[in-house]
Amino acid sequence: MPLHKIIHINENTTAYFWHITEDVTSLFRAVSLRDTSLFRLEGMKSEEHQKGFLAVRILLQHLGYTDYDLTYDEAGKPHLSDGKHISISHSHEFSCICISDELMGIDLEKLKEKTLKIAPRFMEVKHLENLTTSEQIEKATVIWGVKESIFKIKNEKGISFPEHIFEAEFDLKEGKCEAELHFNNQIENFQIQFYNVEAYIFVCAFPKK
Repeated sequence: MPLHKIIHINENTTAYFWHITEDVTSLFRAVSLRDTSLFRLEGMKSEEHQKGFLAVRILLQHLGYTDYDLTYDEAGKPHLSDGKHISISHSHEFSCICISDELMGIDLEKLKEKTLKIAPRFMEVKHLENLTTSEQIEKATVIWGVKESIFKIKNEKGISFPEHIFEAEFDLKEGKCEAELHFNNQIENFQIQFYNVEAYIFVCAFPKK
């Protein structure tokens, strides 16, 4: 049961990554679930989703929490019983949680060619000019993660990735960028940090102060 990586994003924010090598039965035996979580788990048709769900609960246990400390509001946004902010993501064989004293949102995405193929649907492809194919895949994945992370912070119906969330130009080597959300006649600014984790991109977004 490997806690694979810890990233200290800032003094108030830390991300924890679990590499899922166990089967569903082993993961299930390692956690204690309340009835609502058990109901959600039983409703998941994908074994990958079940593993990701259970691995998140194992990460919580490693940090001194239990499934009973994690609740979801009507919009599906997670909350911790002690008032700290939490954001959750899982992709293939990794689950991740981020806990902070600040409002934030995260996304974890596997690097794959499909993201580049669908890039025109969610971003301005001019950001991919003069890059190698591998760099294009990486940058498109970062931008998808940026938009997903911001969406998790706001969690409002009607937000469109291509129409409402706009990323500023950035260099992959910098590991950070900025973005804006144009929605409901307001413009909100966000600071973004991103990291390579194995064959994945991890993104964390914060509302700009």
